[in-house]
Amino acid sequence: MPKVIEWVNPREDEIVWKYPSEEIEWGSQLIVHEYEVAVFMRDGKLYDIFGPGRHTITTLNLPLLTKVLSRISGFDKIPFRATVIFVSLKQFQGKFGGRTQTRELAPLMFHGTYWFKVSDPRLFIVEVVGGQGLYESSDVTKFLRGYFNENLMKHLSKYSIVDVFQNVDRVSSEVKILLLEDLRRIGLELIDLKFEGVDTTDEWRQRIFWLRQTGQAAYVMQMDTVKQVAKELGKSPGAGVGAGIAIIPPLFTPPPQQAPPPQVQQVICPYCGKQIPREANFCPFCGKKLKKCPNGHIVPEGANYCPICGARVQ
Repeated sequence: MPKVIEWVNPREDEIVWKYPSEEIEWGSQLIVHEYEVAVFMRDGKLYDIFGPGRHTITTLNLPLLTKVLSRISGFDKIPFRATVIFVSLKQFQGKFGGRTQTRELAPLMFHGTYWFKVSDPRLFIVEVVGGQGLYESSDVTKFLRGYFNENLMKHLSKYSIVDVFQNVDRVSSEVKILLLEDLRRIGLELIDLKFEGVDTTDEWRQRIFWLRQTGQAAYVMQMDTVKQVAKELGKSPGAGVGAGIAIIPPLFTPPPQQAPPPQVQQVICPYCGKQIPREANFCPFCGKKLKKCPNGHIVPEGANYCPICGARVQ
C-alpha cells in the first residue's frame, strides 16, 4: 500500500502543519484539500508546491526536487528526505493590542481584531515558516501577532493623540492601507481590521478634553514644554537664574495661528461602494487593486475612458 500524505482534520486556527515524517517514498499519495497547498522543502529551501487534488509522488511532478536528487545514483528507487508543509488558505482572525507613543509622546493603549489570509504561499513559506524556522501553528500565530503589532505601533506613532481619539475611523482606514503593504511583504492579505478600544492616561484624557473644548492644541503643547524646561532648570539653581530669564519668556509667546490640516479627499470604491482616500492604490475595505486613468482618477474595471476627465484608459 502506498503511503498517504494528508493533513487530516485541521483545527480552525491552524495555519500550517508539518508532515511528521521526512522520509518520502516514491509512489506515495499526496492529498491536498480545498483551500490548502502542500510545499516540499529540503535543506531549508523551497522546491515544489502542490494545489488541491490527489497527487502521486513521481519524478514528473517534483521537477525542482528531482533535479537536486538526481545527483544521487539510483535516487528514483529509494525513499528520499524532504519536509512537507501544508498551508491553509482560509481566512483567519487575529487579535492585536499594545502600547505606543503618539507624535507628541503621549501614551496610547489600543486593542482590536484583524482578519487575514495567506495570499502567496511560496512567499509566506520563505519569509515566515522556513525563514523563521516556525513549523507549528502556535509559533506562526505568535510571530504574526508580534509582526502586526510592531508595524501598527510604528504607524500610530506618526499621529497626534487628538487625531486618534477624534478621528479613529479615518486613522484606522489610513493605517490599514499601510498595513496592507506590510503584510503583503510576507505573503499575507489583510482583509480588515477593527479598533475595539483606544485609551491613554488620566492626565492626557484631561488634555484631550481641553483641546476638544478650546482647539488650542499648540498652546497646550507649548505650556507642557514650559513646565518641562522649568523642571529641568530647577535641578541646577546656580544656572537657573540666568538661563531661565533667557529661555522661558520666548516660550510664553503666543503660538502663531495655524491653518487646519487639509481633509483627506474621499472617493467611492467601484467594487464595494465605500468611501476611501483618493490617493489609495488598494481599497482598505475590500482589498481590491484600484484601476486609475492617466490623470489619477479611479475608474471601474473594464472602462475604456475615465468618467471624470474623459482620458483614455490603457
